[in-house]
Amino acid sequence: MTTTPTRTMRDTTHDIRTVQATGAPPSRWKVLARTAGTVWSNGKAKVGVIILAFFILVAAFAPLIAPYGATENGFPRSSDPSAAHWLGTTAAGEDVLSQLIWGAQVSIFVGLVAGALSTLVAVLIGLSWGYTRGFLADVINFIVNLFLVIPGLPLMIVIAAYLSGGGIGMIIVVVVITGWAWGARVLRSQTQSLRSRDFVTAAVFSGERPFRIVFREILPNMTSLIVGSFFGAATAAILAEAGLEFLGLGDSSIVSWGTMLFWAQNSNALLTGQWSLLFAPGLCIALLATSLTLINFGVDGISNPRLREGKQR
Repeated sequence: MTTTPTRTMRDTTHDIRTVQATGAPPSRWKVLARTAGTVWSNGKAKVGVIILAFFILVAAFAPLIAPYGATENGFPRSSDPSAAHWLGTTAAGEDVLSQLIWGAQVSIFVGLVAGALSTLVAVLIGLSWGYTRGFLADVINFIVNLFLVIPGLPLMIVIAAYLSGGGIGMIIVVVVITGWAWGARVLRSQTQSLRSRDFVTAAVFSGERPFRIVFREILPNMTSLIVGSFFGAATAAILAEAGLEFLGLGDSSIVSWGTMLFWAQNSNALLTGQWSLLFAPGLCIALLATSLTLINFGVDGISNPRLREGKQR
């Protein structure tokens, strides 16, 4: 009768000595550095990080980089590219290059903030939906399917027209309302898969509350999926902001890449031969969205080692 406890104590002592011999668990900084190394080892993600960092630096140092003010309009109207104005001027006499630099601030801000809020809503609803059962799960299922069935662009147009005059805040709200459903469905599927794991079952039998089980046991195992969902939501937010501004549903008084396209279309830039008014902001929008998509390839390698490249694999 006494042999089993003795063996258990010896096994426990051996485990403690093994942990002490191998050292303490890695710190959060080491885990973060290892994660960043995994992302950086992916060639596509490396290109995406470089492009994204370039745009962030341009937006942060816009007052120092831009040759003129964003709304400074004392120049010749609709002039061609020259030494003084590399990309020409608009129909209102504004420098296109300066507007392109200043517009990066709004586009990046909307993309990151709207992407973060959409991901937050998706995480709260997706994890709760995946863990709960019964009537509440059916109600959430109906709401999510309703948002998935309704076409995104017409819904954004209707909401933006109803909330017109709200500026950047209105665009962020519209993007968040229409952009959380897909992420919630993906997170719900992963939550249902993790709900049947042994560590969740052990937490349930130990008397843990559902809130703690969801956000302390399940959530940490979905970090890479949540990060990937954020980059996808940020990409959609950047494109949605540009689309709403181009349609004239945003605040046309601010300077962003979307409003540049809006005013270029109103001034018939293609008919007058000013291709830079449309090509420059369109190219920046495409590059910024592409950079986030490329980074997502590296994020996928965190949760799936088979997708890693180079030494990290």
